[in-house]
Amino acid sequence: MSGRIGVLISGSGTNLQALLDAFAEDEAVDIAVVISNKADAYGLERARKAGVSTVVIDHRGKNRRVFDAELVQALRAHQVEWVALAGFMRIITPVFLDAFPGRVVNIHPSLLPAFPGINAQQQAFDAGVEVTGATVHFVDAGMDTGPIIAQGTVCRHEDDSANDLKARILEMEHRLFPMVMRMAAEGRLKLVDGELVADVRTNESLRLGGQLPVA
Repeated sequence: MSGRIGVLISGSGTNLQALLDAFAEDEAVDIAVVISNKADAYGLERARKAGVSTVVIDHRGKNRRVFDAELVQALRAHQVEWVALAGFMRIITPVFLDAFPGRVVNIHPSLLPAFPGINAQQQAFDAGVEVTGATVHFVDAGMDTGPIIAQGTVCRHEDDSANDLKARILEMEHRLFPMVMRMAAEGRLKLVDGELVADVRTNESLRLGGQLPVA
């Protein structure tokens, strides 16, 4: 069962699409269900086109713990072992984390711990950093504070607009997330006493990206 992944989304689902594409012909990794808290999220259509089960669980008017209990029930109904947060715009509670201890993974568009929270790409652009990127990390009760699994660096170009930088960060996310979720599904990724334990193959690296820009 370790190969079964549930993906939570709230929007267009480009990182979901990267996962769907990466595992389309892979018998060892199965995206078992895609769950959205928004019925109009385009990611649901992506999942349906790929033949993946979809579930909508509306968060509105619900206590966070009640909502998370509904998520857990749906994920367990699909026998999910790992959960990937792919643009899921909700803070999850211990109800959820305790149901999948050490098996909830998030993708974030910055080099954490820098620029946590929303609009991380714009935060990086406004700060004028020369290097930013993407991070895949285990989820804990904090805001983008869980143990880091993998990161990919993206250099800012002199003539970049905020959208240019955002697009290149997204490309890095699409490289990084499938690699990590494959490791998870294959049983090569663990969280032990709050520390990452990873079995990294020779063709993999937990640090992706180019060189730091020359001063």
